[in-house]
Amino acid sequence: MTEDFTIGGHTGKKVTGNNLNVADTLYSEWADDDFIDILVQAYGDASLFNAAGNPRDFNFLTGTLPELAAPAGGQVPVEAKNKRWNWILFRIPNGIRASDGTHLVGSIPANAQGDTRAGGVNGGTIRFEGVPGLIVRVVAFGAQGAFGEPEDINKFLPAETCDPEPDTNLVGLDLAAGTTNHLIVLNGHDHTVTFVDNVGPTGDKRHAVVPNGTYLNFGITDNYLGKPCNDPRSVKVCVDFYDDPAFAGLDVHFGPEAYATDDKGGIGFYPADKRPLLEGTGHWIRRSWTVPAVNLKGVNADTYTAGPRFYVQNGQVAVSRIELAVLRTGDHPLAGQDPLADCVEDPNICTDLYGNFAELDLGKDIRDGLDVGSSGGDQEMIVEEAGPANDRRMAVRPAQDDGTAGFAHQYLNFAITGEKLGPSSQPPAHLAICLTYYDAPALAGTRIKPEVYKTEVGGVETFGFTPDSYFVTLEGSGEWKQAYWEIDAVKFTGVNQGPQAAARFTTSDAGDVQAKIAVSRVRYGVIRPCGPLAGVNPLADCKPVTDVTLAIERAGNNVLVSWPAAATDFVVQGTPSLTDPQWGAVNATVEVVNDRNVVTLPIGTGTQFFRLIK
Repeated sequence: MTEDFTIGGHTGKKVTGNNLNVADTLYSEWADDDFIDILVQAYGDASLFNAAGNPRDFNFLTGTLPELAAPAGGQVPVEAKNKRWNWILFRIPNGIRASDGTHLVGSIPANAQGDTRAGGVNGGTIRFEGVPGLIVRVVAFGAQGAFGEPEDINKFLPAETCDPEPDTNLVGLDLAAGTTNHLIVLNGHDHTVTFVDNVGPTGDKRHAVVPNGTYLNFGITDNYLGKPCNDPRSVKVCVDFYDDPAFAGLDVHFGPEAYATDDKGGIGFYPADKRPLLEGTGHWIRRSWTVPAVNLKGVNADTYTAGPRFYVQNGQVAVSRIELAVLRTGDHPLAGQDPLADCVEDPNICTDLYGNFAELDLGKDIRDGLDVGSSGGDQEMIVEEAGPANDRRMAVRPAQDDGTAGFAHQYLNFAITGEKLGPSSQPPAHLAICLTYYDAPALAGTRIKPEVYKTEVGGVETFGFTPDSYFVTLEGSGEWKQAYWEIDAVKFTGVNQGPQAAARFTTSDAGDVQAKIAVSRVRYGVIRPCGPLAGVNPLADCKPVTDVTLAIERAGNNVLVSWPAAATDFVVQGTPSLTDPQWGAVNATVEVVNDRNVVTLPIGTGTQFFRLIK
């Protein structure tokens, strides 16, 4: 996915997804070229480098499914981070296809899968891999040497000098409280305002500001968060605004709109569909938005710096408080911090409006918001009976070599149905996963884990990957077993599965043994960060207990000894002395109270020590 983007005095395309796919209608021209040169005019910012700001390989996907290659075309030196439009020349080998001996770029083989109209994948010819945020004006393909040599082309003018980013990351304005922290309301140009009193419901009247037209704009004083010559950063804004009952049915929308992309007059626009509809609830709403790559020049901010300008559609929305945070990165002392972490993008996640549990149980034919996903391509799946002789169940497994020839069918993918866990627009969720799999004796040593998923970094949706430590290895016990994982920030937009999904599962073979691992049951649980379900894990019964602590407290004339309810098969023992302990089981009933096993004992006259034993 890309969007039109203006920066550095010119308009180009910015990658808003993860890849940049380029289609050449005359792709057959490359059928006899061993190398292809790719000339790019790209903007010199952080997107050219890895997360640490260092050079990285640029990989280019060539070929058609199932025969693909992703050769590296070269690296870009750090001198290219100069906030200028740069010419960059990459060179890639045009590999040979194993099935018919032809070049990967230039022909379409008989076994090609997917949209191959331009000789590559997904309707393109050559795809730039893993380039979120990349901004380009020109892409040209040429024979080797057509544009010159990379060492002659890849030379870069120096960046303009600028003071380093300050050791700050937060400004704010609270009109109701009458306080300000380096942020003011701007009143001029196309964003004139009126200050009003007694806004809001009974018991929560506030001093606020409303726009006279359609815009609200806020200025940062004293260059407190940095200067326009500093690098653009993701900016998080948190606003308290009044959802007036008069807005009901009037199609009133409110949220960020325009922002500066550089200090030369470039302007970007926040997606209109991310400005929520106000329903007229009669409540003050506190919510956030994260806008990527914001330059502090602002829009019509005059002598001030600024973040995004706000847009009001069909109504005068009153704002009583606004806070703005720059999300620092790299080696900045505040890198990785979110000073507005308690201000969420979707307030509904702090209610019980969205579900927090979904289940697929093929053995019991339960499909509660979760189902086997679409089967095909490189994730062909087979549903069949599996398990030991005394416990056969319906289950799903990756097809492996039982599927379409030419693919490594090692994946499982499950579809979330009916938006059971809430809409895809919600912020990334803390997701718990419980998988019931058959620990087949013949598959000992094979492995399975959730692998790739969608997440969000600095307001940009991208791919996330779990580490190899997430792999669960089959032992060959011949029993049905459970595996448990937690992934911190999952978007439900899915990977190769829609309309909603979480993580795609991958399997790993053990030598010549293919990982045809059968899964009969999958459960997802969302652990909400706030509201009545804050911290509640719907899959606590699946989570393995690795550290059990015994707690003791007094309740009137009784002592309560307790431990986590998930820690099963433990027995409480007692002894009057640790000098020569005589441990014995405590004669009391175990009750489950608030997710804890509790033993209630009367207070006696002597000393007593307790322990858990399994």
